[in-house]
Amino acid sequence: MFTEAEDERVLRAVQVIVDEKLARPILVGRPAVLLSRIEKFGLRLKLGQDVEVTNPEYDERFHQYWTTYWEMMCRQGITKEMARVEMRRRLTLIGAMMVHVGDADGMICGMASGYHDHLRFIDQVIGQQAGTKTYGAMNILLLSEKTVALVDTHVNEDPTAEQLADITLMAAEKMRQLNLEPKVALLSRSNFGSGSSASGEKMRQALALVRERAPELEVDGEMHGDCALDEALRLRILPSSTLRGSANLLVCPNVDAGNIAYNLLKTAAGENVAVGPFLLGVNAPVQILTSSSTVRRIVNMTALAVVDANKPR
Repeated sequence: MFTEAEDERVLRAVQVIVDEKLARPILVGRPAVLLSRIEKFGLRLKLGQDVEVTNPEYDERFHQYWTTYWEMMCRQGITKEMARVEMRRRLTLIGAMMVHVGDADGMICGMASGYHDHLRFIDQVIGQQAGTKTYGAMNILLLSEKTVALVDTHVNEDPTAEQLADITLMAAEKMRQLNLEPKVALLSRSNFGSGSSASGEKMRQALALVRERAPELEVDGEMHGDCALDEALRLRILPSSTLRGSANLLVCPNVDAGNIAYNLLKTAAGENVAVGPFLLGVNAPVQILTSSSTVRRIVNMTALAVVDANKPR
């Protein structure tokens, strides 16, 4: 399910997905606009044959969708009329409801507007995995000499130690699903107690929680970014560090640090080759991408969503 199907990048990605038989796409978009843009971009997609279409202006299923949404939200200030209106103008809400009722197996959204604009509707309709208390976002960078993941890049403004521990464990599990063995560094401007910053204390608390909940996980902190990636430097400062080699999962103390680090690395060292963001903690194969997403990234994230959709839950 692609909620911004009128976007050129999405249509080009869907053409690749159809050609490669990766999935059966469902496009949320106005049929006339989709047809016009498919012709304009020289694509070969046939509506109703290669792809299904959900028209946001009219779909006979919308009555079920908006009434279900109202039943979910009627005690949170959403009236029947608001539910009816929102269901026709919020594309991510349409997609989330289609996943919720089983009309779609997964969803790709986020190419337009902010991350939290999409997350709000996903949280309302789909919610978190059982036992999960927070969401997180993980981006993976394919650098020339290594693969590095960063969290949290989009969700939590200033996460608590408990939230950081949750995010770390969810990110580590996602990396294992991708056949990447996580080696985790909790980052701070404090280096193994060298400073009195609030982030240093928070990351130390998070480290204790992670070690308590996942003693098998290779993790250490709090540390500087260079120590995370340079084992020789790290061992010179703290020979007893439990982290060996270069960390490949960098946990940042807040969303500003995570997002800035990700975008700098992506542009300066990653040649803009990235996978993600992965929405961690959500109870369905749903991914919120960003306005900078390329056709290649949309295709990659769709393939991963298909894998996720076929896993038992």
